[in-house]
Amino acid sequence: MSADGLTKKEKAANLLISLGKETAARIMKFFSEEEIKAITYEIVNNKTIEPEDRVNVLKEFYEVCLAQSYFTAGGVDYATALLSEVIGPQRSMELISELVNLSKAKPFDFMKEVDPNEVFSFIQYEADQTIAFILSYLRPKQSAEILGLLPPERQAAVAIKIAQMDKISPDIIDEIERVMQQKFMGSVGTMFTKTEGVDVLVEILNMADRGTEKQIFEMLEMDDAALADDVKKKMFVFENITSLGDREIQRFLSDVDTSELAVALKVATDELKNLILRNMSKRAADIVRQEMDLMGPVRLSEVEKAQQSLVNTIRQLDEQGEIIIRKTGEDQIVE
Repeated sequence: MSADGLTKKEKAANLLISLGKETAARIMKFFSEEEIKAITYEIVNNKTIEPEDRVNVLKEFYEVCLAQSYFTAGGVDYATALLSEVIGPQRSMELISELVNLSKAKPFDFMKEVDPNEVFSFIQYEADQTIAFILSYLRPKQSAEILGLLPPERQAAVAIKIAQMDKISPDIIDEIERVMQQKFMGSVGTMFTKTEGVDVLVEILNMADRGTEKQIFEMLEMDDAALADDVKKKMFVFENITSLGDREIQRFLSDVDTSELAVALKVATDELKNLILRNMSKRAADIVRQEMDLMGPVRLSEVEKAQQSLVNTIRQLDEQGEIIIRKTGEDQIVE
C-alpha cells in the first residue's frame, strides 16, 4: 500500500513511529485530547510499516511543512509560486488546496477519514433526518458506501431527506456535530487491540514528559483498562532497574521480601544481580544468595510474577515521589 492509500490518522501514526520515540514524544504534547486518542489507537494497532510507506509519509510531511511555511509567509499565490519550483505545479496545487481547506473548518471533518463501516456502526440508529444531514457533509464516495449499508427501505428515506434538505441553523449544526463527536470518540476505545503497536507506544511514552504520559494513561484507563494495564506494565521492565541510582534501589529494596527478590533474580543478568546485592547489607545479601542456591528449579511464570511485583513496587514509589525513575529526555536530577 502506498502512502496515498493511508488515512490521515494512519499517516500521522506512521510519521511519529518513523521520526523516533524522542521526537514523537515532543510532538504529541501539541495534540488535542481527541487527536492523542485517535493517533494512539493507530500506533497501538500498527503492526508493520512498509519501507515504501515510510519514505512516502516522510516525503509528504516534508512537502506539507514546506507548503505551510510558504503559505504562512505570503499567502496562496506566493506559496504556489515557490512550491511549484520545488515539487512541481500539480503537487503544489494539491497541497495549497489542502491547506486552504484546512483553514476553513467544515462540519463533521473528524469523520471524513473514518472507514464508512465504522461511521455506519454508530449512526445507524439515528433518525433518518440526522443521518441525511451527516451524509450531506461527508465525501460523496464515503456517503455512498454508508448509504449502501442501510436497509433498502431506509436508503430511500434518507436519500429523500438529503434531496429535500434546506438551510439549517448553525446552532443546530454545532449541536449535532458535538453529539456525534462525543459518540464517536467514546467508541474509539472499544476498538483497541493488543498488538506489537503496544511496544511502540511504550517506547514513545518512555520518552514523553510525565504530563503527556499521565494524560494518555487517563484516557486509556477510561476507554480500555486492560490495555492501559498492559502498557503500564511495559513502561518500566525489570531489566530497567540498572538505570536506577543506588539511593532508589536501596529505597525499594526496603519494601521487598527477600524470598520474592531471590525468585526475581533467578534468571537476572550478573550485572543486575551484583547491582542489587551490593546495595543490600552483607547479611541480607547473604540470605538472598543462600535462598537462590537452595530454591532449585523454578517455573519461569513464577520468576516473571516476582519480577513484575518488584516493578510494581518501583512504579508505586515513583508515583508517590519517594524515588525517581530516570527517563531519557527529562530534566536532570539534582542530588
